[in-house]
Amino acid sequence: MERNTRQRKAIHQCIEDAGRPLSPQELLEHAQGVVPGIGLATIYRNIKSMLEAGEITAVSLPGGGDRYELSGHAHHHHFHCRVCDRVYEVHACPGDMQKLAPEGFVLESHELTLYGLCSACRTIAS
Repeated sequence: MERNTRQRKAIHQCIEDAGRPLSPQELLEHAQGVVPGIGLATIYRNIKSMLEAGEITAVSLPGGGDRYELSGHAHHHHFHCRVCDRVYEVHACPGDMQKLAPEGFVLESHELTLYGLCSACRTIAS
């Protein structure tokens, strides 16, 4: 049981340290530095249990796999770098989206993902 607790803590710490949503592969790469020998199946098992416990939240991107971030964040959006495939949090919102909804419709929520180049990839591309 201690092994699972150590692995789960390592995964949690990886997400916290990154400060951005991570893919299962990114979690594996980071967690292996803390728990050598951890495998992808263990990452997925822990993701499942952490989702069920409400500890993490899935960030779904069209055409891509889910990323995972710690739960409890205030309303925010995401930026997806199309070169390195990393996802970053955007702590801003364009505001009242109800005005974009068709007349007579009631907006209940929204998600916004920006796409482009992160600062590191922009530097490389220049």
